[in-house]
Amino acid sequence: MGNYYKNKIAVITGGASGLGRELCLELGRCGATVVAVDVDQEGAEEVCQSIRAQDGQALSAYLDVTIYENAQRIVKDVVKKYGRIDLIFNNAGTALHGETRDLSVEQWRTVLDINLLGVIYGATSAYGEMVKQGAGQIVNIGSLAGLIPVPKEIPYCTSKWAVVGFSNSLRLEGAGLGVKVNLVCPGIMRTAIHQTVSYVNVDQQRLVRPQTRHFITPEKAARTILGQVAKNRAIIIFPFYARVVWWLYRFNPAIFNLLYRKMLKDFRKIRLP
Repeated sequence: MGNYYKNKIAVITGGASGLGRELCLELGRCGATVVAVDVDQEGAEEVCQSIRAQDGQALSAYLDVTIYENAQRIVKDVVKKYGRIDLIFNNAGTALHGETRDLSVEQWRTVLDINLLGVIYGATSAYGEMVKQGAGQIVNIGSLAGLIPVPKEIPYCTSKWAVVGFSNSLRLEGAGLGVKVNLVCPGIMRTAIHQTVSYVNVDQQRLVRPQTRHFITPEKAARTILGQVAKNRAIIIFPFYARVVWWLYRFNPAIFNLLYRKMLKDFRKIRLP
């Protein structure tokens, strides 16, 4: 990564935990000024304290990504304080497991508001300032689930497919205006979301949550992302198995039908009537 991030002003949403936390810490180590924002402001401030303890520059702020005015305020406050905004990582996200027949419209809204509108609000707020500057970089955190279909996680999958389309299209518009846009589609990461995610209308006593020890760590993911963002990669897909899955799906989507049927059959065994 060299000195790519040195003295850059970087905003990270969902910066209090998981991937967002590790992005903040790694950016701090690279010499960036980190602005960690989250609904968990206490957690975001703890991250910033860790960065400052290593002589880095960081500050925290409250941000509910589902409120457009909040995103605008954060960006304007950053520009007012530092004179510019160089990077924004739209990382905040949530998930939900359940069959579509069991989901309420409110549950759909929760996922879409955070995962899709949260990305759009953060990106467009920063984009306007970056266009004025003639420079800047927007990094949107999608998912492998934004490149392949995933049953029983359809709100999450829907939001991530939309982030893919939004990011790839915005990259084309921004290119001639000095604004870079990068899309990140990681495989499954070892974060707390797998333990805290809501399961709808299932027998919790029979529920077996995934064992995350085999998943990629947020620390490694953050280093991979920052290395590829520095190279301005359009789509950042990792680890290797995620790229293989994407290639296979593009080659022949029907390859996955047997797996999806097995996934649904197992899930329906614990679904409540």
